[in-house]
Amino acid sequence: MRQITKALAVFSMMGGLITGSQALAEPFKVGVCYDLSKAYTFATPQVAQAAQDLAKLVNMKGGIGGEPVEVIVRDHGNEPQRGIECYSKLSREGVFVFDTLSTPVSLAVLPRAMADGRVLMQSLVGRGDAVDGTVFDWVYPIGPTYWGQAANDVAYIKQLHDGDMSDVKVGFVYFDYPFGQEPIEILQTLSEKEGFELDLYPVPLPGSDQAGVWSKVRRDKPDHLIVWMLGGAHVVASKEMQRNRISMEKYISVNWLNEVDIANIGKEAAIGLKRGTNVVGGPDVALRQGIMTEIYEKGQGSGPLEKTEDVFYNTGLAMYSIVFEAARKAVELEGLPITATSYKAGLETLKDYDANGLMAPITVTPDDHGGGGKTRIEMWDGEAWVPQTDWIAEYTDVVWDVVRESSSKYEQ
Repeated sequence: MRQITKALAVFSMMGGLITGSQALAEPFKVGVCYDLSKAYTFATPQVAQAAQDLAKLVNMKGGIGGEPVEVIVRDHGNEPQRGIECYSKLSREGVFVFDTLSTPVSLAVLPRAMADGRVLMQSLVGRGDAVDGTVFDWVYPIGPTYWGQAANDVAYIKQLHDGDMSDVKVGFVYFDYPFGQEPIEILQTLSEKEGFELDLYPVPLPGSDQAGVWSKVRRDKPDHLIVWMLGGAHVVASKEMQRNRISMEKYISVNWLNEVDIANIGKEAAIGLKRGTNVVGGPDVALRQGIMTEIYEKGQGSGPLEKTEDVFYNTGLAMYSIVFEAARKAVELEGLPITATSYKAGLETLKDYDANGLMAPITVTPDDHGGGGKTRIEMWDGEAWVPQTDWIAEYTDVVWDVVRESSSKYEQ
């Protein structure tokens, strides 16, 4: 009954859906051009599966305003040219909403989407300054930028020290390429603002050899560690921390750390580890439970059940809840058919939307395409992730100064 009650709560959030007995019109299509074969396979299968499951759920309830939804998944292998080809082909097939879940591909597709008047969703990837809707009018990186995540991590550390960071040392451990380097400017600015010492620890790709980095961390003795790495690199880091007798409680990861990583680190060994996130982890969220009841229990899931037991699956549900809620808003505003322009308007009416408790509330405006940048810090207690903060967006003035400085240099 509990599952059914929560499932019904999820369905009610999609107000405007028609009953399943009514005829469905032409589909509203979303182009999911993902890396399903190379660099990002630690996350893309779960996100793509969530997108397809959510589309099935929406269609079971009659679609959006009478239109079914269709998620078209293609592999670009993290290669910009293949991403452009995916975008171009699907554009010819009537798709005007795209997601790439890849920074290199997003960077390649972005100028084309801007010129063509098509919507590029780029949660958690791509240009951080694309949250500036006054410049990037067709790009929507809804969710926290890496700049915002790092700022919120500092705010959490400041909270632990009763607001005084003057004697605090923070280490930043990061992949030594653009993804990892992106938060450095914000961290340096906040170091000057708050008076804490910042030490940088670059990790060479692919992150399998971190011995020298963690030996240096042991010698420097930072009070906290903000970590910008992916997948198996977290496992390597944990082993080096154990070898160097560095407490796991110092570790605050970027959002890209999941249950697979915890299992590989070891549930007990990972106790105290923290991560920043904009989605609720675990199975106890209404939307996932509704999908279990309506789809998986009927043998209609889009992939293996174990993929749904992963925070990256919840991340996918959050991302595509936003996609479909914006489509619903577009129908409310301008009716059918949904167009790129009406869809854009629908996105910009989202206010405090949290997909029924699945994620940090987002509010999208013509100026702020990021939705507010809220995250929270969670800690692994051996069995589950325990929130350490509310949903927060701190140092927004500092973050937006960096955003505007960067976006002002963009030339289309």
